[in-house]
Amino acid sequence: MELKRLDDDFTVCKVASVSDLDMGRDFFFIAKTNEEVSLVCLTADAPERTVRRDDGWKGFRIQGTLDFSLVGVLSKLSGILAENGIGIFAVSTYNTDYILVKAENFAKAAGALSNAGYRVV
Repeated sequence: MELKRLDDDFTVCKVASVSDLDMGRDFFFIAKTNEEVSLVCLTADAPERTVRRDDGWKGFRIQGTLDFSLVGVLSKLSGILAENGIGIFAVSTYNTDYILVKAENFAKAAGALSNAGYRVV
């Protein structure tokens, strides 16, 4: 399996309302429940008004389209990173999964995943 390093810096935040978001941006993840609205976006695109905000994330994208019948993809990746003391923030799209780690752990995460047999490009 191949993982692509994403060069951008990411922010994870909580906003008061989806109306606070610029839906014209190219890259973001929104989760809305009856308790909160969460946003993962490029740091450069983070809204000025947030309820809470955590900067300093870097990411990996699992390359290709993952079939819904695949089992344990995130579990294996997160397990490798957990064994190396690296916490994650994971998000998924219809096609694939993204794993975010704090920037200070990015190189260590890439090394751990490479050592476990993943191709990190």
